[in-house]
Amino acid sequence: MAATFRETDLYPPVKALLEQQGYVVKGEVGAADVVGCRDGDAAPVIVEMKTGFSLSLFHQAVARQTLSDIVYIAVPHRTGKPFLKALKENTALCRRLGLGLITVRLVDGHTQIHLDPAPYRPRQSTAGRTRLLREFARREGDPNTGGSTRRNLITAYRQDALRLAAHLAEHGPSKGAAVAQATGVAAATRMMADDHYGWFERVQTGIYALTPNGTRALEAMSG
Repeated sequence: MAATFRETDLYPPVKALLEQQGYVVKGEVGAADVVGCRDGDAAPVIVEMKTGFSLSLFHQAVARQTLSDIVYIAVPHRTGKPFLKALKENTALCRRLGLGLITVRLVDGHTQIHLDPAPYRPRQSTAGRTRLLREFARREGDPNTGGSTRRNLITAYRQDALRLAAHLAEHGPSKGAAVAQATGVAAATRMMADDHYGWFERVQTGIYALTPNGTRALEAMSG
């Protein structure tokens, strides 16, 4: 049976951690779970505690940032892959929110600071932005509804593949160069050779035909 923790179980280890750093620590001061003050520091350190990661924990911690720039969240350190995955993801979220993150191993009171509060400065991906804008420019119309699942979304690549499939459906097996010229898809030969969707098959050197899967894809689009 999994151990049951209370928020109050976190307080002694968190208090001890801050006291080791020279803070005078008090619990439940105003709306804050934990407040630490240190001589010479203008801002207090504030810690919001929960028995696990939750949206309410982040809401509370963000609200405390109106009182101090030094705000941490603290949760029990658990075992197993699900917790390690949650820890990694929530550490990244804390970094974006400018929060610090502490875990407490309640079996022995060991505390670990995984992240200190700091302003978040996102590093933008120029390559990623270029891919995004290229896809936007190549996409014809607006075939997808925002918020849809990722499965079977209409991308610019899929639109090109449908053009190739439609040409083969109308004209039968064709040379890649002829398909490229007729459809305006310069990469026609490579796309049919790669056969990402299972729509094309090479019937002779340089000549491609439509598969049953390709026919069904066209029927689904027309239906």
